[in-house]
Amino acid sequence: MLTHLDQLEAEAIHIMREVVACFENPCMFYSIGKDSTVMLHLARKAFWPGSVPLTLLHIDTTWEFAEMGHFRDRLARQHNLDIKVWVNNDALKNGVHPIESGSVVYNDQMKTQALKQALAHFGFDAALGGARRDEERSRAKERIFSVRNSQQQWDPKNQRPEPWNIYNTKISKGESVRVFPLSNWTELDIWMYILREQIEIVPLYYSAPRLSWQDDASGIILALDDERMLPYLSASEKASLSERTIRFRTLGCYPQTGAVESTAKTAEAIVMEMIAARTSERDGRLLDKDQTASMERKKREGYF
Repeated sequence: MLTHLDQLEAEAIHIMREVVACFENPCMFYSIGKDSTVMLHLARKAFWPGSVPLTLLHIDTTWEFAEMGHFRDRLARQHNLDIKVWVNNDALKNGVHPIESGSVVYNDQMKTQALKQALAHFGFDAALGGARRDEERSRAKERIFSVRNSQQQWDPKNQRPEPWNIYNTKISKGESVRVFPLSNWTELDIWMYILREQIEIVPLYYSAPRLSWQDDASGIILALDDERMLPYLSASEKASLSERTIRFRTLGCYPQTGAVESTAKTAEAIVMEMIAARTSERDGRLLDKDQTASMERKKREGYF
């Protein structure tokens, strides 16, 4: 008899095989986070003993934790993966910055616009992503196979039915599809699967002493990954700068990614934390707090 995790795994593998069978130039969006690393593990299972028949696409904002880039490069070498890294260099030349430009402009230029540029440049007609419906309200609205128009935009009122897990993969010229194999997973499912499969993930998810400060506006704990942020800290933030035993539930650009105080150093310990948790992992994502209904707006404009 299949367990709950077996069923989720089988569904995700079926979805991935549908994408590879039905689209000419599919890719997998690889953010280096736990969800996309689980998705990559599933892809390796889905096409074993062959190699993963998907290009991995990483949108690099240049402000992600350095440890994430090291992990990505080592994983690519270890599993012989085809990873394309894309940076919105025009935005960098124009001085787009996570603090000076404000979070709305920064995330639009370095994430949404960068992703749209990369998808257009490489001509991908389908892109697998690791988003889950339990993460955020607008993501709960989205189908597993989600059509985007020629401008990579999403219309939540124009989605295809998916009865009995039957997926319509037909698209018109210029359209593309975002596909979410982990839609029905929860954060706890992800961690239980990491534990069961012994999946290696970025060590930032595990508790360790890290130099960090408390953000004045939100009260969120943020880790200092390099010296670029020091000139932007207020006097009170500099005073709060100290070594804390923390870990991250979600990863992204370090000036916008909150940590949680925790002693969980193993996947098993994190599973126990998750069972008792009463807050969303995205409570620590400052980009979700930049304006009302911001995630749905960003998704309509092309954000993953």
